[in-house]
Amino acid sequence: MNRRPDKIDVYAGVFVFPGGRVERSDYTPAMLALTRGLTPGRGATHIGGELDPELCMGHWVAAIRELYEEAGVHFFIPQSDSEDAALTDGTAERLARQRALLQQGAIDLVSLLSKENLCCDLTRLIYFFHRITPEHYPRRFDTHFYLAALPTDQTPLESSEEVSESLWISAADALARAQSGAFPIMPPTVAVLRTLAAHRSWHELQHAFQIP
Repeated sequence: MNRRPDKIDVYAGVFVFPGGRVERSDYTPAMLALTRGLTPGRGATHIGGELDPELCMGHWVAAIRELYEEAGVHFFIPQSDSEDAALTDGTAERLARQRALLQQGAIDLVSLLSKENLCCDLTRLIYFFHRITPEHYPRRFDTHFYLAALPTDQTPLESSEEVSESLWISAADALARAQSGAFPIMPPTVAVLRTLAAHRSWHELQHAFQIP
């Protein structure tokens, strides 16, 4: 979970999951051509509703992009069709350097991936659920949540440009801290944590939320 900076207009100091808004660049033809593992029609099946299939794909791309920008964790794979393809030597270090440029808007994700001959592996995300802030709140959010396992060879950043601190914490511990008043979180986050806490393992979560 990430703690938002204290000097920010909305929900300062609150603990949230990595995330952000879907940008138009997340579902351009050029961007969607650099994704693997999910078709627009399949993405629409997961999300449901009346969103265009390409925009549904953009939600997956945005989740991957925001996780990379805020936590330094990426789900990028070589564009090669080889099943045993791996990132070449030095790619991880270059991605770490370019993450800040992407977050600052100095480069876009299409340019970054094209330069490194990479693409987004959308199979790494499992669609979780959808929440919309109730109407009586002055500021509302329409948010889709995803589950993902941390790649074994990656470590999240302890902080970044938009994150005061990040930490790994179990859902049960986060809920207990929130109840004590020492861990400020918002109602949608509480709902996510309660659902996570009801499952004992990653395997259970996969079984519960992966659409066949």
